[in-house]
Amino acid sequence: MAATSFRAPSVFCLERAFRVVVGRQHSQNINHKLSYSPFTRFVPLITPLVSSTSSVCQLAEAIKGDVDMVLKGVGDKSVIESVKHILEMAKRASSRREVLHTDFLTPPVLKESMLALEKLADVKAVAQGGYPEAERCRLSVGHTEAFTDDPDIVAALSITGNFGFQPCSHGDFLGSILGAGIAREKLGDIILQGEKGAQVLIVPELADFIISSLDKVGNVSVSCNKIPLLALDYQPPRTTSWKTIEASLRVDAVASAGFKLSRSKLVDFIRYL
Repeated sequence: MAATSFRAPSVFCLERAFRVVVGRQHSQNINHKLSYSPFTRFVPLITPLVSSTSSVCQLAEAIKGDVDMVLKGVGDKSVIESVKHILEMAKRASSRREVLHTDFLTPPVLKESMLALEKLADVKAVAQGGYPEAERCRLSVGHTEAFTDDPDIVAALSITGNFGFQPCSHGDFLGSILGAGIAREKLGDIILQGEKGAQVLIVPELADFIISSLDKVGNVSVSCNKIPLLALDYQPPRTTSWKTIEASLRVDAVASAGFKLSRSKLVDFIRYL
């Protein structure tokens, strides 16, 4: 009876820890092995359980090891922390069969997050910035079966005013919106429209607030209105097509032909990248 009364609480605590940390509901054979999850390795429990605390530590270390492995190659510490948060969100969404959304991400965080999420099984990620060339985008993450269509997570606003005599820059529009109390991560790209004003991408839940609170950009009185994403007026990137014959597919050879620079000058750029 002594052995039974000691072991039962340990198994119960481990089962609770497994459900909370991994997010799975499978608890069969929990005293011998843990069920496989795309976010943690198979962890056999060979030695007897000493306490529930040590069991929680084993699970946490397994998950931490997987995250660290996925994040190898990311150098910027601030980017690493942001990507870790997104990976945790993706794990939570996948285990619950739901879709969760990030705020607007900077290009470096978006790039590293997409690369990291590709390494996780049963996880789908969709980036949306409002238009194809958007720099700042939101990520929707979740289980592959939870996505029925692309989530509607980006809204567009048109900010108009008489900017003919007092043109405003990107920083002027950004400063006015942030001054209204909007956090930077809730705001996407700002597309300048010259004398007309600007078009702004924002999280949908704050669109009405901006419409009612933003009345000036610089010294220019403005009005804000919602517009469909299809009405965004942006300039697609200009591209140039060219043909060349090279003896090698080395990066410096192909880039030299494309950028019209000598291979020796391109070496420094390639090393930097």
